[in-house]
Amino acid sequence: MALPEAGPTDPSAGSALTCLVTGATGYVGGRLVPELLAAGHRVRVMSRSPERLRDHPWAGDVEIARADAGDPDAVAEACRGVDVVYYLIHALGTGPSFEETDRRTARVMADAVRGAGVRRLVHLGGLEPDDEELSPHLRSRAEVAAVLLDSGVPTVVLRAAVVLGSGSASFEMLRHLTERLPVMVTPRWVHSRIQPIAVRDVLRYLVACAQLPADVHRCFDIGGPDVMNYAEMMQRYARVADLPRRRILPVPLFSPSLSSHWVGLITPVPAGIARPLVESLRNTVVCAEHDIAEHVPDPPGGLLGFDDAVRLAVQRVRDSAVTTRWASASVPGAPSDPLPTDPDWAGGSLYVDDRERACAAPADALWRVVEGIGGERGWYSWPLAWRVRGWLDRAVGGVGLRRGRRDPDRLYVGDALDFWRVEEREDGRLLRLRAEMRVPGLAWLEFHVEHGAEADGGSVLRQRATFAPRGLAGHAYWWAVAAFHGFVFGGMLRGLVRAAEDRAAN
Repeated sequence: MALPEAGPTDPSAGSALTCLVTGATGYVGGRLVPELLAAGHRVRVMSRSPERLRDHPWAGDVEIARADAGDPDAVAEACRGVDVVYYLIHALGTGPSFEETDRRTARVMADAVRGAGVRRLVHLGGLEPDDEELSPHLRSRAEVAAVLLDSGVPTVVLRAAVVLGSGSASFEMLRHLTERLPVMVTPRWVHSRIQPIAVRDVLRYLVACAQLPADVHRCFDIGGPDVMNYAEMMQRYARVADLPRRRILPVPLFSPSLSSHWVGLITPVPAGIARPLVESLRNTVVCAEHDIAEHVPDPPGGLLGFDDAVRLAVQRVRDSAVTTRWASASVPGAPSDPLPTDPDWAGGSLYVDDRERACAAPADALWRVVEGIGGERGWYSWPLAWRVRGWLDRAVGGVGLRRGRRDPDRLYVGDALDFWRVEEREDGRLLRLRAEMRVPGLAWLEFHVEHGAEADGGSVLRQRATFAPRGLAGHAYWWAVAAFHGFVFGGMLRGLVRAAEDRAAN
């Protein structure tokens, strides 16, 4: 993330600080840590279960303090020697008593920062509408903010509505509702006004708060440039994601409680998180001021708008759906990137068919067979099924199988291969194909060749089919063909291995 040019509020303009990040296993905390490190600060993270941090790419660059947020002694020890504390803990999803848990842990932190002589406390809370009865979630956020502001330590509370980025629970709810339901019967909260903000801008504000003067002690409303209702958010998401316009039918009697159960059925976001978030959607969450700009000026290009934030989140997920490394996702380079440690329900739907088979032939013989796939040699399983798929593709205006391949033995990045395109090739080990047939989504087919045990001189073929569905039609397509995967993909894997072994034997 590009930070503002050096100035009085630029984190890079002052000396390095020691920052404690709580909630580092969460959505915002896990993305804040690398931003603080990039700004030159020393970072300590507090976690009840430090082992959950080991898969973060920054885990080796931080100090880890084991502490339960409700344990006064452990929290006090974690705060010792710290300049700035980022309080990003909330108990959403822990059960109906989350308000009491939030209140108790906030008081523990307030006592700890005061006793440790911390210079600055920063909290990310929720927008609080005037003259409206707050939902339990927003009421709890307001209580936590009040407790921290009364800590006796200079405190900044950034109040935000929906945070836009892959992995944010609010954003994932929006994503799944829009992608899975072309027609929606919705409650009245679809007309509540919302001012969402991109995660990039949230992190920019959080990092800058570390260097604010000691006399800055207050709440700031933060939001992006767009104000809209939830129905408009769904329609604009659909447009950015290249989905047909959604039909939204409001039902006045559809209560927040009932709609939370409905959201639980449609989306994979856990009910304990979805329910309080849905109940909060009845509130108007729009910024009443933009005073933060007096201390942290807007970037030269302005705050990121809704469409651009969604485009980044959707594209980042699709770009990282298939990687050149078999075993892990790419290390994220921007806040919109998904993290390997994000929950399973984050990042949109992605269907994967993984298969692996040992091969008696050496890796080079197996690679030659893999690289020679398609065209006149075919796809090593169910030839009639592949021909029928090609005919169907041509019937709906696709390319079908007629393109074949340019060279019978060699492939290059960018080559057409029947109704695929070579997206990535690493000689002797990796071939990744992107589908160009007509499908309601994005599809890849990937082959990875590895050397087997040195003693037997064989090899291993790993095969992965990946599909990112687009809308309800995409989900229906995957499940309609899922029953055939064992024959098509399983047969392909066996056929490739058998051909390599025959080639090696001859």
